[in-house]
Amino acid sequence: MSDEQTTPRFGADLITFYDPEFWQVPDARALAATARERPEWFWTRLLDSAVEAGLSTLELTFPPGDWRTALAAFGSAEGFRKELDVRGLSVLSGFFVDISAQPSLAATDWAALTAEALEYAEFLSSLGCATMVAGLPMRVTRDAVPPLFVDFEYTAKLGGHLNDLAAATQRDSGVRLALHTEAHSVFWTPRDIDLFMLATDPLYVSFCPDTGHIRLAGSEPASVAERHLDRITIAHWKDASGTAPFDIAIDENLYEDHCTYFRRVGAGSVDWTAWASLISRTGLRDDVLLEVDAVPDPVAELTAARTYIQHNLLPLLHGSTS
Repeated sequence: MSDEQTTPRFGADLITFYDPEFWQVPDARALAATARERPEWFWTRLLDSAVEAGLSTLELTFPPGDWRTALAAFGSAEGFRKELDVRGLSVLSGFFVDISAQPSLAATDWAALTAEALEYAEFLSSLGCATMVAGLPMRVTRDAVPPLFVDFEYTAKLGGHLNDLAAATQRDSGVRLALHTEAHSVFWTPRDIDLFMLATDPLYVSFCPDTGHIRLAGSEPASVAERHLDRITIAHWKDASGTAPFDIAIDENLYEDHCTYFRRVGAGSVDWTAWASLISRTGLRDDVLLEVDAVPDPVAELTAARTYIQHNLLPLLHGSTS
């Protein structure tokens, strides 16, 4: 294999490891409780499993695979970094869940949210990481009263807050904010994506397309992402079985509903030939961030995804069809 077609560094968002069966606990609540009580046990197994899956990089996410639980496990950012270093791992990105958890724009304390983002960004920066991925608020179920209209007024208001937060993390820590395409959020359909890309400043706010979530909207990820190619600084590689219902109930069961559609790369309906060809036109071909939401055997699933990419997509990633 030539230098031009070397294998990329593979990583994964840590949500991939969140299935309770993998941890031999009864449910997600028990996993969260056990990780709080025994954070070093949780993180040690998580990091060792990442190595076993052939990963080089990680995306931190919401608890228990979050930065505060890592601090509880290893005492400091430096302690965490030593655990990564000894395994040949690094942090590629960190998911900031706090924006997506807000009940409404009017009820959001943006000063407190920005302060939390700045603290997180400082932690990420200390690990040599320069990307913070963020999901946006969820929509409401279509027949909800009152409805939530994602219109020009909404996107302009939220976009202004995102600009301010992104400018702050970039100025203080050199960490760039990238918006993630979450199914059934206000940043999901092709029109939503276009609208928020228009409402945010490209000098501060980047784009993190998630192939699986975009596929759930009935769209082809490469076609959607191509319109904002210059904004992509990171991407989530995930497959999906097909389109999810738009009228699904947006409630506490939504995450589990999404999981029934997600697949590892190569096991669903995403056009990976088109996607790899698109990524070859960015600066991202050297880092492939895999994701499969909460699977019982994450090591096997991630290994299968890596194998699929190595056997089928490497020439395309490097701009060659030969």
